[in-house]
Amino acid sequence: MPTTQLPNTSCLRPDFIWGVSTSSFQIEGATQEDGRGPSIWDVYCRSGEIRTHDTGDVACDHYHRYREDVGLMKTLGVQAYRFSVAWPRVLPLGRGSANEAGLSFYDRLIDKLLTAGIEPWLCLYHWDLPQALEEHGGWLNRDSVFWFANYASLIARRLGDRVKRFATFNEPSMFSLFSRSLGKPDRGCEDKLHLMIHNVNLAHGAAVDALRANVIDASIGCIHNRQPCRPSSASEADAAAARRLDVYWNAAYPDPQCRGTYPISMRGAIEPHMQPGDLARICRPLDWFGLNHYSPVYVKARPDSMLGYDFGDKPPAVPLTPIGWPIEPDAFRKTLQEVHTNYGLPIYVLENGYGDFGQPDQTGAVVDPGRIDFLRAYIDAMNDAASSGVDVRGYFVWSLLDNFEWDFGYSNRFGLTYVDYASLRRTPKSSFGWYAGLIKATRP
Repeated sequence: MPTTQLPNTSCLRPDFIWGVSTSSFQIEGATQEDGRGPSIWDVYCRSGEIRTHDTGDVACDHYHRYREDVGLMKTLGVQAYRFSVAWPRVLPLGRGSANEAGLSFYDRLIDKLLTAGIEPWLCLYHWDLPQALEEHGGWLNRDSVFWFANYASLIARRLGDRVKRFATFNEPSMFSLFSRSLGKPDRGCEDKLHLMIHNVNLAHGAAVDALRANVIDASIGCIHNRQPCRPSSASEADAAAARRLDVYWNAAYPDPQCRGTYPISMRGAIEPHMQPGDLARICRPLDWFGLNHYSPVYVKARPDSMLGYDFGDKPPAVPLTPIGWPIEPDAFRKTLQEVHTNYGLPIYVLENGYGDFGQPDQTGAVVDPGRIDFLRAYIDAMNDAASSGVDVRGYFVWSLLDNFEWDFGYSNRFGLTYVDYASLRRTPKSSFGWYAGLIKATRP
């Protein structure tokens, strides 16, 4: 049985925010209901590329069960909930006429959250680009900057009377490095990658301006996935590959967004896509830095691949989660310190969590001591970072629910709540009760 020991939170702020996170495509389902248009992930799922041949058609059916899920959050005691809007649900073609039924869903969700005393944190984009825009070039088309700004304005005007916390993008480094838009990761795709990075950065800046123009007292950030990139061996080739990936994974977005400049090593590749004034359009004032962190990545050289890298072997002594991700809480502490030093913004940890394959036992309970141990160790590391002066103001577990985990389909489970995908029944895991106890113990 898991222990009930709680982490050290003595150095966290009195107003520290505890929350949970999800995303639209991963939980909503209802992909063909109430006027929603297809997203690039609907199309990708139907291509058969998901290893389990899963789709997001039903997912957790949050679209119909959001009341139950808000009830789970209320029981958990979280102060905030980070979710994303499905762009194709509110703008089926990505632009043009809005879909009232889609907007009404988010009205109902937000009103339910506020009634429950939970602050909504709204992310505009968590990877589900409308397929109609993909057919016009998607993020490889500079017009995407205006499409996204107009979408941001729509959401701000409709929901900004109740929502004040906005993120422009979730993990832009991830969806650009591994995007469906780029095709196979060979060297011929690199120029498209640089074009996409620049257009997404421009879209971020345009969305910040749109949100500021339409929402009084808006609090705005962008959510970045930062994972230390380490060489898989002692070879200089692997070390060079790790340094190269680190630039694209960890710096290609926050550097221009927060500091007004691209990393030196990629500037020459970005310059052909720049127009006068672009860096000023990207570097707009932000209120906070959203950090997603799971583990370091280990990198080896692969000269024929995009950026000349591939994922390499992990050191045999490093403990792993059941899905094979390293467990290194000290890397989390160091990442928090680096973000604090490099960008000087308040930090909210908006994703951190543990993937496994856990199932109910004979009594129907889902006991997950590994997740509890992981969360305790990482929150301890966050407290250590705070003790050294890091301005960290919130922590959101990924995720409230087991959900569609992209290329892994429904095989990987990150939730505090177990979802039986056949019946859609929700069962809080032992980690759910542990996290509820932590929140209760740390509230004034």
